[in-house]
Amino acid sequence: MRTPRIPFEQLPADLREQLRPRVERLGYLGEFFQVAAHQPRALSAFAAFTEALKEAVPAPLTEAIALTVAARTGNAYERVQHERLALALGIEEATVRALVAGELDRLEGAPRAAAELAAEVVDARGGSCEASYRRLQDLVGAEVAVGCLMIAGRYLAHATMSNTWGLEAPVESPLEEGAANV
Repeated sequence: MRTPRIPFEQLPADLREQLRPRVERLGYLGEFFQVAAHQPRALSAFAAFTEALKEAVPAPLTEAIALTVAARTGNAYERVQHERLALALGIEEATVRALVAGELDRLEGAPRAAAELAAEVVDARGGSCEASYRRLQDLVGAEVAVGCLMIAGRYLAHATMSNTWGLEAPVESPLEEGAANV
């Protein structure tokens, strides 16, 4: 049985206000939020956790992690949105394609190390990722490395929920042939 979706207008007022900027930016309330709204306090904390990490970690690293986890877990819902976001942030299309394809050897420096950590987080299924974490920490310092590991865990949790709920990408991938670029 499909979990009912809760429309934006039916969200608790405080959650609606928290999510309003996202809805205004995208033009819709994503299906993930419509399902997760069955736990409004937890959803609010999840959204706040996500925003805090976005502020703490440079966008290219966040996008490298998000795209790697989404691609490796088959989370098209998140992958397509982060393809669009990465391109809008000015990340080169070749880099986005490499991340989606898992061709991490085509990357360099901190983005590569962040993507390698993300890949190991998925593959380790809750086990230690110490080697890739240490490589990243050596490049970006403890503060950013901790944030990157937390982001990888966040996107893995998102993938588990999205895939369980059968969520599909709300928009077309900008990387598909014939798609309008962002």
